[in-house]
Amino acid sequence: RSSRRSAVGAADEPCSPAQGKRGKKCGSGGGSGGGGGSSSGGGSPQSYEELQTQRVMANVRERQRTQSLNEAFAALRKIIPTLPSDKLSKIQTLKLAARYIDFLVLQSDELDSKMASCSYVAHERLSYAFSVWR
Repeated sequence: RSSRRSAVGAADEPCSPAQGKRGKKCGSGGGSGGGGGSSSGGGSPQSYEELQTQRVMANVRERQRTQSLNEAFAALRKIIPTLPSDKLSKIQTLKLAARYIDFLVLQSDELDSKMASCSYVAHERLSYAFSVWR
């Protein structure tokens, strides 16, 4: 019975403060949240060094993700017409971009309808002009 308890004992232990702060589940066995990372042992707990390496790699990925997101917002801010003094927040940028897209769609629809009527009028004028020559 004691050997069975040692295998399950880790799941029965209370959470450490560090686990609670990072949002990890208690008794999760220390696996990576991604589901793809496996430790060198087939089910043995990971060493402190392995956990530190995973944490460093996760931090690098998060910094890259944040940097990519910020670059995308900077590119979007360049496209949206605003005053140069306006420093838009991310939510302001998204809302303004949505409004700008709606505006552009309306402009495009109006232009299409004008072009259709102009095309019809031009065709009628040309038809009349050339019917005189018959």
